[in-house]
Amino acid sequence: MHFEVDPHAAQSPSEQLADQVRSAVAAGRLALGERLPTVRALAEAVRVNPNTVSRAWRELELEGVLEARRGDGVFVAGGALAHCRRHRDDVVAERLASATREALAAGLDSNAVLALVRGELTASAKAKGKAS
Repeated sequence: MHFEVDPHAAQSPSEQLADQVRSAVAAGRLALGERLPTVRALAEAVRVNPNTVSRAWRELELEGVLEARRGDGVFVAGGALAHCRRHRDDVVAERLASATREALAAGLDSNAVLALVRGELTASAKAKGKAS
């Protein structure tokens, strides 16, 4: 799996890494039992302090997404899929709710909001088709 950290993002680097793992698990790009990179290797790859990666791994371990196996590494935990999908759904629902409130406050009616969402879904599906 490829990780990226944007130093200019609003989220801290450790939050960015944790979110990338959650998203990858929810989407099936990281499988249950799959081994993640070592703290040192990932820190070097994304050019952050190893403590940043350790913080992300610790947070995910506390959530039950990752499990550390002494002397063997860090792996995607058994209950990770359900947790990550719930988290993804909650995050997306909140973002949609926020965007909907903003659109309605800007004077759009529900039909206009739905038309914008349909247009975005169509554009995203076309872009995904080109990327495949």
